[in-house]
Amino acid sequence: MYVEKKIKLVKEQKINISVPHFTRKVIAAGLAVVVLILSVMPITRQMVNVEQPQDRKVQTTEKIQEENKNLKAAQAVNEHQVSRGHLNRNEVYLLAMVINGEAYDEPYLGKVAVGAVILNRMQSKQFPNTLYGVISQDNAFESVTNNQYQRPLTADSIKAAEDAIKGWDPTNGALYFWNPATAQSKWVWSRPITGQIGRHVFAK
Repeated sequence: MYVEKKIKLVKEQKINISVPHFTRKVIAAGLAVVVLILSVMPITRQMVNVEQPQDRKVQTTEKIQEENKNLKAAQAVNEHQVSRGHLNRNEVYLLAMVINGEAYDEPYLGKVAVGAVILNRMQSKQFPNTLYGVISQDNAFESVTNNQYQRPLTADSIKAAEDAIKGWDPTNGALYFWNPATAQSKWVWSRPITGQIGRHVFAK
């Protein structure tokens, strides 16, 4: 009887001992997990802080590249729109008046085209080098001959004159234009044609 009690007591002691030992293992394992999590979190935060500036840097680089691309495109356009020189205010209005007389019913592009022809003549050795000299040549422009160029000036004609002066030439360097329905000169048809805008044919 005594021996049985002793064995029972020993078993109870083992149980009492084993429970705290198991608990210590669980606690130790839990602490290990917590330490691991805490050690990883700063690294994660550091990675985020490092990646964000890189992302911003990439975005900034892309933005700069896009701006440079737009700038080059604008420069390319400007290369094809070289100013024709400086005309004073009265000359701009005189050019607009002839445009208005010659292309009153033409589309805006046709108005710019007429202005471009006049300016092309100023730069050609075949014609006078002044605006007044070009438009005052005998029978050079019908609207000047019949005074139709003195009709009320429109805003479109003024703007077309300004665009032509800035270098816009939709005629590809034409020196002549005419309306095929009314043109009587056979000579003009011998000129190299550069295109037609509205009712006007343009040629060099």
